Amino acid sequence: MIPAKAYAALDAKSPLQPFSFERRDLRADDVQIRIHYCGVCHSDIHQARNEWGGSMYPMVPGHEIIGEVVGVGSAVTQFKVGEKVGVGVMVDSCCNCKSCNKDMEQYCEEGMTGTYNALERDGVTIAQGGYSSQIVVKERFVLHLSDKLDPAAAAPLLCAGITTYSPLRFAGVKAGQKVAVVGLGGLGHMGVKFAVSFGADVTVISTSPKKEADAKRLGAHHFLLSTDKDAMKKHAGHFDVILDTVSANHDYTDMLDLLDLEGKLLIVGLPSEEPSLSPFSLITKRRSIIGSMIGGIKETQEMLDYCAEKNIVSEIELIPVNYINDAYERMIRSDVKYRFVLDMSTL
Repeated sequence: MIPAKAYAALDAKSPLQPFSFERRDLRADDVQIRIHYCGVCHSDIHQARNEWGGSMYPMVPGHEIIGEVVGVGSAVTQFKVGEKVGVGVMVDSCCNCKSCNKDMEQYCEEGMTGTYNALERDGVTIAQGGYSSQIVVKERFVLHLSDKLDPAAAAPLLCAGITTYSPLRFAGVKAGQKVAVVGLGGLGHMGVKFAVSFGADVTVISTSPKKEADAKRLGAHHFLLSTDKDAMKKHAGHFDVILDTVSANHDYTDMLDLLDLEGKLLIVGLPSEEPSLSPFSLITKRRSIIGSMIGGIKETQEMLDYCAEKNIVSEIELIPVNYINDAYERMIRSDVKYRFVLDMSTL
């Protein structure tokens, strides 16, 4: 077994604290990674505090992992010691179902294995995530990272990046289209960067007028205050695609009414209550609502390569590992622009 140091949640109420555990020995198709950076996702808070239910403890969160290969199994062919790599939201799947065979392992019919707070394929071992010194991952679920990318700022691409890239690609966003991004947080700011890079005319929709300056700095061409009813009415039927990243409870009808003929509302946020919507807003212009969850490994690699080509990374605040509990409280207050990343050399 491989010893590892980490920060873990031992229960739903206690602060995260130092924790030691063991990773499995390398199997033939495994890659051993020394973790350098790990992004902090809002879902880490939900799961560490059991806000979604079903949390398993002890829990080492973290699924936006950047590190260096320090060991490979005997059958590994795609990675070598010393290479910079990434690991995202999943570390395994059945690898044989219809979805997996289409390179969409995130929709595995047996259920993907999450990087943490999930049982590994043996049904017994709890998978532990990236707030740790090392991780051992099946080769298929490891990603190449270009030297062109700042590794710390690239970490959130493994979740926030692919979560927004995948639906925008699925919707076929291209130059000249009118695209709106709802919410300017960890997900939203990546959605803006991608939509702008695809050549779209991009609007940020927010409840906060304070977000306008940052929206423009990130490349958005316009800003729409969602609490301004007159402005919202003026934009009725205006957009081809809307990417909704908001996890606060809100009415999807307001967004649907902003879509043009055959417009697409892409949902990546997770409100705690079931959202309401009017079927009339769907049928009057043949609009559609599309859900999306991260991306498969092939698409995630495509996204990382695209980011290297276009010099796209996340806006981050790099923090020591022992600041994690303060970071959680600041994230709840939306006091971060736009993603915390743990410097694992401070573990």
